[in-house]
Amino acid sequence: MPKRLVPFNCRNCCHTSGIVVRVVGVRDQEERESLTVGSFEVFYAEMRRPLAALAYAVSGSWSAADDLAQEALEVAFRDWERIRSLDNPEAWVKRILLNRSVSGRRRRAAERRARARMNGGSDVEAFPDLTGDFERIWAEVRHLPKRQVEVIALRYVEGLTVAEIAGTLSLTKETINTHLRRARQTLSRRLDLEDES
Repeated sequence: MPKRLVPFNCRNCCHTSGIVVRVVGVRDQEERESLTVGSFEVFYAEMRRPLAALAYAVSGSWSAADDLAQEALEVAFRDWERIRSLDNPEAWVKRILLNRSVSGRRRRAAERRARARMNGGSDVEAFPDLTGDFERIWAEVRHLPKRQVEVIALRYVEGLTVAEIAGTLSLTKETINTHLRRARQTLSRRLDLEDES
């Protein structure tokens, strides 16, 4: 079967950019690596789903997650020659995604405040009706401070070690451990309180 890269339209989103590609006719990881070592197409294929999962963990919305992942990969694509030479381009693109997530939260908060002013002080926000323990836990995670949300998402969605999280966020291991400990304590307290009521 011949190996080739072809553009495609993602069925789960509205992106039809020419940088969205899939590897066709590649049977295994070794064959894919030999296809184009260091190519953006391979990087995209490997990072798209993990980035979307990380973005969902910090945003709580699959549509926002898809947009965040696409934006982070687009930034990487624009400067791919420099990015691919980094020691850890995966950590770099995750950091971009997390930064974009924070910017989006700030923008949405400003929009909510503006809507509240326009509506005479009532801030009507439509939240999705989430069910199950998974959604409840991640909803609580998203109410933590920004850095704790990032650390929890990188630890439990990405499965990164403390050292890898520290490298991704450019923080010390001690700082990461502090954020993890505080987040776990807060979540434990909040979730226990919810269960008792």
